[in-house]
Amino acid sequence: MNEPGLTRLLDQSTLASRASDPSTPDWLAAHWESFEASLTGERDGSPFPCFFAAESLRQGDPLYTVVDSMTDPEALFGLGRVLVEYLDVWRDHSDRASLVAFFRPPARELGEREYHERLWNVLQFLHVHDPEPWPADIPTDPDTCKWEFCFAGEPFFPTCRAPFYDERRSRYCPVGLEITFQPRALFEALNVTADHPTGQEAREIIQRRIEDYDDLPPHPLLGDWGIKGDREWHQYLLPADEKRAPDRPPIRVTRDHPKADPIERATS
Repeated sequence: MNEPGLTRLLDQSTLASRASDPSTPDWLAAHWESFEASLTGERDGSPFPCFFAAESLRQGDPLYTVVDSMTDPEALFGLGRVLVEYLDVWRDHSDRASLVAFFRPPARELGEREYHERLWNVLQFLHVHDPEPWPADIPTDPDTCKWEFCFAGEPFFPTCRAPFYDERRSRYCPVGLEITFQPRALFEALNVTADHPTGQEAREIIQRRIEDYDDLPPHPLLGDWGIKGDREWHQYLLPADEKRAPDRPPIRVTRDHPKADPIERATS
């Protein structure tokens, strides 16, 4: 961790230091500044809705990486290697250590439909090159309440910020795509899953804060993993305009393994 370069696994102090380096691309500094300001600041007097995320950032818990492209295979192989390393170290680093991936902004402005396509391209690539089989207890059909994205044998809840959220500001990033990868085990360790009283209370608080922060009601597609009728995948990149969002996640998941050259651990 914290090896030279940006497309590595970085702790928060290292990421912040490299973002402020004059030789670092301006877009990375803008990503970091936007992320930090959104989570720890206020909007019209209202704090960021997810208080777990805000507190975690203030304490320096998250880990980070920088991805040079949303589509280039070498960049996505690099992301996969960082994810593998992250899974090895996050518990020792902090029980709240999510992985935040900042993507280089596209050469031209993209619309909402294209950001949905880019996200699912990233997740499909990771699945095709997954170093481990799909977990036996997670269905492969996304149209089930217990489906969620998995990688290296671990279920994840990846959530995104993107430039097209003109109104839902809790999801807005002016720079480009940003994915926060959170293992299911992180929520279980903190007792904030839907089947735990702490998780139910947290959801109620967060939804009230969403309404204040966004000046909009909570998105109708917000739900919980494992709850009948809910589909967690909608929350990865909540639609601002449902006409520009997929009806089903455009990913093909199979238990065949390996499908292609698997992602291996990064070498220093």
